[in-house]
Amino acid sequence: MMRPPRAAWLLCATGLMAGAPACAETTLAQALNPGSRDGESLTRTLTRLAPQASREVLTLAANALSCADPDADRLAVIDYSLPSSEPRLWVFDLARKTLLFEELVSHGRGSGNALASRFSNTPESHQSSLGLFRTMNTYYGRNGYSLRLEGLETGVNHLAYDRAIVMHGADYVSESFIEQTGRLGRSLGCPAVRQEVSYPLIDSLKEEQYLFAYYPDPEWLEDSAYLDCNRDQEQRLALN
Repeated sequence: MMRPPRAAWLLCATGLMAGAPACAETTLAQALNPGSRDGESLTRTLTRLAPQASREVLTLAANALSCADPDADRLAVIDYSLPSSEPRLWVFDLARKTLLFEELVSHGRGSGNALASRFSNTPESHQSSLGLFRTMNTYYGRNGYSLRLEGLETGVNHLAYDRAIVMHGADYVSESFIEQTGRLGRSLGCPAVRQEVSYPLIDSLKEEQYLFAYYPDPEWLEDSAYLDCNRDQEQRLALN
């Protein structure tokens, strides 16, 4: 049986198209990359620690991390398909198998109002970016204590450092702001968090950890090298 197109195959594997004819021979295990911490076991860990988060999103995050660095100690997951008025950032300690934070997080003003729907890698777009990021060093800038991010996906987020897309605290990320406006304030593309948690949250992720930002964008799901590295490897071997 021919495997469905990649984006549909990922949706089959994560359960979003379960039961469709093209999904008949597709299982969750096929979408996950084995490693020293394999994607399937990591998915189980993430869903146990954050049962309120989407299992499908956590599955993709686990797959991406298993492709990039199966031995990583920390992982942050942002689900931009949720409105900014809801907690949509989770930070996991993978070594200790604990959930460190479940938090509000902003998106860029160019990405939407309460709901984000537009994402970009373009400078001055003021839009958030999707995909897998590696964290870098911390510094003090105009937004206070901040964490630099290295985008790992070419064409999707690889200009994050040049765009100064960083994690930082902001006073517009708060329950009081939501009460006044129905949503969080918006950044210039940065994933901003509550001031009260910015220091410990940033410290938990600094220096060679990972952040995964999700939205059901068909092109990204189809093309991302990190969502299905097993299949990419199979294709490269077939060409040799």
